[in-house]
Parts: sequence; C-alpha cells; structure tokens
Amino acid sequence: MPAVQQPREKRDTLNLRIKPELRVLIDRAAGVSGRNRTDFVLGAARREAEETLLDRTIFAVDAKTYARFLARLDAPPRPNARLRRSLKTNAPWEK
Repeated sequence: MPAVQQPREKRDTLNLRIKPELRVLIDRAAGVSGRNRTDFVLGAARREAEETLLDRTIFAVDAKTYARFLARLDAPPRPNARLRRSLKTNAPWEK
C-alpha cells in the first residue's frame, strides 16, 4: 500500500547577493552542523529575527502590578535548595 503524501507547505523565494568568501564560510558552517545552506541561513535569520522582536516586546500593566514587579526585582533571592546547590557548584571553566 503506497504511503499517503502530505500536502506540501507553500514556500516563497528569498534572493540574496553575497560575496564568494562569505558563501564559502556559510557553506563550511552549514556542513559542520549537518545542514544545507538554505536551512543554515534560514535558521540563523529566524533566530536573529525572533531575538530582535523579543527585545522590543512591551508588557503593559497597571501601576500596582508594576510596583510589585519592581519590588520583586529589588528583593534579594530567597534561599532555597537549588540556589544553595548552584552557589556551591563550580562553573565548568573552574574545574
């Protein structure tokens, strides 16, 4: 019995002009990561786009909620088992 094919997602084209040395660099990095050039470039572009947009996200809250938020930021962390364990653990570069 033949496998049922899923409908293909519509894709669009993105054309770029690129210097040969940059293309070689991207191709090397894509190869090392086990991806093709398109997947590598789209992944990098997507991460940058998401990071850019997340840096500009605005949360609107009332004055009371904002004051509580600031108070939590200013308050020292409450001791707990995870915090104590973290403070006793050497960083990977300190071993």
